[in-house]
Amino acid sequence: MAGILAWFWNERFWLPHNVTWADLQSTEEASFPQAEDLYLAFPLAFCIFMIRLLFERFIAKPCALGLKVQANGPQKAQPNAILEKVFTAITKHPDEKRLEGLSKQLDWDVRSIQRWFRQRRNQEKPSTLTKFCESMWRFTFYLYIFTYGVRFLKKTPWLWNTRQCWNGYPYQPLMPDLHYYYIAELSFYWSLMFSQFIDIKRKDFGIMFTHHIVTVTLITFSYVTNLTRVGTLTLCLHDAADVVLEAAKMANYCKCQKLSDLLFLTFAIVFIVSRLGIYPLWILNTTLFELYEALGNFPALWVFNVLLVVLQILHYFWSYLIIKAAYKAISKGKAGKWNPLHVTKDDRSDIESSSDEEETVPRSKTLHSTITTNGTGGANGTNGYLTGSTCSEEH
Repeated sequence: MAGILAWFWNERFWLPHNVTWADLQSTEEASFPQAEDLYLAFPLAFCIFMIRLLFERFIAKPCALGLKVQANGPQKAQPNAILEKVFTAITKHPDEKRLEGLSKQLDWDVRSIQRWFRQRRNQEKPSTLTKFCESMWRFTFYLYIFTYGVRFLKKTPWLWNTRQCWNGYPYQPLMPDLHYYYIAELSFYWSLMFSQFIDIKRKDFGIMFTHHIVTVTLITFSYVTNLTRVGTLTLCLHDAADVVLEAAKMANYCKCQKLSDLLFLTFAIVFIVSRLGIYPLWILNTTLFELYEALGNFPALWVFNVLLVVLQILHYFWSYLIIKAAYKAISKGKAGKWNPLHVTKDDRSDIESSSDEEETVPRSKTLHSTITTNGTGGANGTNGYLTGSTCSEEH
């Protein structure tokens, strides 16, 4: 194992020329990031998860009930042993041939069977109360960590001049505030990595899981190699939009439609400006060019930049969905159905597609009643929608 670790942490790969791991050992005069510091993130991730459970039960839930958030889940399908067996053992989306066979077997019309399967799928979805509690927890954490990050960064020289990220590298002492900021963010993302498997399932699960892996990898390697200054800029920039997103979702669950619309519009602007404007011009510029000018070329530089570019690709994907949905809504004159982040943080898209759920709403209902409660959630990255949805039951 020692040989494997020595091979993996080869200083010629991870560090610039003429720099060794010995140069980054803490001394009495200065403290530097150490790999073993990151072990603390695992128990802290568990603590964060437990704090979340207590927060959702004793703080978020009473707040939700006080705001009259709907506590009941979707309507349950009537019990039927044959259909339940098909649903659990064969398919949740029967094709036309299977529907016809079930129709003959049960003496039901095909539309009734389709309705039963839709209701049964909806039955597995969480209630609005559950989604509100999850969003309130994420909003609280994002607001806290973003505020902490801003207060810390405004006192640092590299916020105003990114070349200061590389000035004096690698002999940049680890400040206590920076150490806390890094460990808190890493612990939170580790908690998201594991809780994602038990949280509300959404269609972009794979994309968000990829996002979390890239984020944890970047935080870990940038800490070990003391590239923490640019790391703090990246973390704070990504937290900004998530605060607004979770606030918008909470307003949506409370059926404060005008406030929700305003917050989601604000979120879309903040997301696009920060991820498509500031991130490439500020973060990628300093890691691709200024870092190379200051320290020269070394293999790990390209590893970091590839991971940062992967994040940018995800930003383009999510922004495309925002703009596409917004354009579609505006061109049709249906701003109330604006839902550009339907498959994208927070926190993110729903279990079923909207086309499935629209059939569950009686055609005689008004437009407003069919667009009031769709929202999404997430973690750092940006899942959600802007001002409503095409179906009140989807999220």
